[in-house]
Amino acid sequence: MLLLIGAMTIGLILSLLALGVFISFRIFAFPDITAEGSVTLGGSIVAVLLVAHVHPVLATLVAFAAGALAGSLTGIIHTRFGINRLLSGILVMTALFSINLHVMGKSNVPLMSERTVATIAEAWGTRLFSVPALSILGWEVSTRDLSVLLLALAVAVTVAAALYVFFRTNLGTAMQAAGDNDQMIRALGVNVNTMIVLGLALSNGLVATAGALLTQYQGFADVQMGIGMVVWGLASIIIGEALVGVRQLGFVITGAIMGSVLFRLLVAIALRGGLNPNDLKLITASFVFAALVLPEVARKIGRKKAVA
Repeated sequence: MLLLIGAMTIGLILSLLALGVFISFRIFAFPDITAEGSVTLGGSIVAVLLVAHVHPVLATLVAFAAGALAGSLTGIIHTRFGINRLLSGILVMTALFSINLHVMGKSNVPLMSERTVATIAEAWGTRLFSVPALSILGWEVSTRDLSVLLLALAVAVTVAAALYVFFRTNLGTAMQAAGDNDQMIRALGVNVNTMIVLGLALSNGLVATAGALLTQYQGFADVQMGIGMVVWGLASIIIGEALVGVRQLGFVITGAIMGSVLFRLLVAIALRGGLNPNDLKLITASFVFAALVLPEVARKIGRKKAVA
């Protein structure tokens, strides 16, 4: 049960990463590698602020703003200077590696004795449940683990609802239109470049928030924590789209959260079953490759059978 609770908590936290990747990759078709640096940026900033005894919520909001700034920079490099989309993200991601080291002052910042959103959730849970552990389906679950899980669920649901509402506004609709058909939306007088910059800012703000929350949950920030996170986000989106089966906005957002949780559960089960942790990134990349290729293979086989 502890493995299940922990995997679900991390999956819900990283669902913010999946939602951020969804905005850049699915709405704007922008291969934004900045996310790998933004995750660490959010974690490093929140770690330094917490060590300085800044309130965890305020520190997390600052991390969101820093991630949004990084995403904006990627958008500006692409739109103002005409740099290739992929290269723009790579440039900012590379720069963020040094920036994150300067922010932290070292490669790892521990938070074992600092006040975080996890410790706040634990305090609330202790007052609410009044016991150190609860029995759920015959399994004993600590109040801390359950409280942090509920907090992560509340954050994921709140962010998902806010995104759904936002993309129903005029600005959000313009962003989607800019990603779907930039020529049409430009003819209507909308500045496509501005939409791209704002979209990447929102995307990387969510990614940095995921990094900030993950840092507070695991109790440390590390300069390498962002490696492979873009692939993680893509895997979550692909799994989510397979689960919901439709491309309507509300379902896709919900699917991204479900995909993140399910993907983390699969990883946890694989590790529990004896998978070498050194092979985790390789297995993740292989899974995403298969998820991208197999649907097209299935469609080709279906067309051949229909012709036959």
